[in-house]
Amino acid sequence: MSTPAGHATGCLSQDRGAGRTTMFHRLFRPHPDSLLGSLRAPLYLRWQAGLQLFSIIALVKLPLEDHVGHGWLVATLLSLLPALVCYGCMYLGPVHRMPLAAAGLVLTALALASFNPGAVVYLIMAGVTMGLHPSLRAWLGTVAGAFAAVAVAVALAAASPSMLVAVPLASLFGGFGNLIYMRGVRRDAELRLSQEEVRRLATLAERERIGRDLHDLLGHTLSVVAIKSELARRLAPRDAAAAGREMEEVERVARHALAEVRAAVTGMRRGDLAAELISARLMLEASGILLAGDMPAPHTLPHAVEAPLALVLREAVTNIHRHARASEARIEISSEDGQFRMRISDNGCGGLAAHGNGVSGMRERVRALGGTLAIDSPPRRGTTITVVVPTAASASRRADVVAAGRAVGSAA
Repeated sequence: MSTPAGHATGCLSQDRGAGRTTMFHRLFRPHPDSLLGSLRAPLYLRWQAGLQLFSIIALVKLPLEDHVGHGWLVATLLSLLPALVCYGCMYLGPVHRMPLAAAGLVLTALALASFNPGAVVYLIMAGVTMGLHPSLRAWLGTVAGAFAAVAVAVALAAASPSMLVAVPLASLFGGFGNLIYMRGVRRDAELRLSQEEVRRLATLAERERIGRDLHDLLGHTLSVVAIKSELARRLAPRDAAAAGREMEEVERVARHALAEVRAAVTGMRRGDLAAELISARLMLEASGILLAGDMPAPHTLPHAVEAPLALVLREAVTNIHRHARASEARIEISSEDGQFRMRISDNGCGGLAAHGNGVSGMRERVRALGGTLAIDSPPRRGTTITVVVPTAASASRRADVVAAGRAVGSAA
């Protein structure tokens, strides 16, 4: 049976444990402007930050191989705290303070060099990690500083002359890999931002268009309703028949406005090939893929045919954006001999599976229209998707039957 004192002691220990956990999270929480914070801690950076610490083993291995005196161990242990703090600040601290943290690593290495020849590890860590910095000058400046520190250590006979070559080369090769990686990461981040901006502007333009359409549809109609309602109110005491005729006119105008609003909403909801083509151009060009092909002439396709074709086009363009690794794409649309033909091609990696990446869904939609979908996707030679559907009324009726069947099935 627990006593109040024991219960209070348990609560106190739990509070202390929670306090230590909170302090740990605060200490190692990345700054919003840090490498890990601004990029949301990508797996590559976390692995690199951890694996690079294994190079500290050289701080023990090299002195043992060179039979350095006993003082190196104390000096090495004293250097670990400032070195780890500077190294951690390069990943967790603000990016603009990375050069200061790198300079701290270089100074720590310079102070340890007379006791431990493995101090050059700190210099390599600084040079490689600074390759993640946005500034090329900051990275090259760190490499130059590391070289100068090695030169001083060699002059004091605290390091092997071979380190004059090994340290700069390791810093340059490792840092260059980080530089290339970060440029790709920042380019992807800019691409995501540009795509979000395109979507935001498209949404804003659509809202403005809907507002204008509703104003054009309802502005005049509501004005007529207001005037005739006021006229009927004035006529009611003197001439009830005339007032009734005015109210009948109000009812007619209101019903006409309701029909126009319903037609406008239906038009907003329907799939539109022209709108999908514009969206495809925005998506691909934002990804750095050139879209060739002119806007086709307007096609008088039934809505039951055009809406599935718009979805097929969207899926094909999404596959190019996500998987093709292409630099150019082309969309060709034509209509002749009672058939509608759409051809989407790219110069990417090819190898599109016959039933993967949404292909099955595209094939189902085209089959529901009584058409065919052909895929030509040899490896490393791009992909071509050709869609052919009949433009006759039978395709529309068949699509309506399929849609009705799906609706019944979902209702059941």
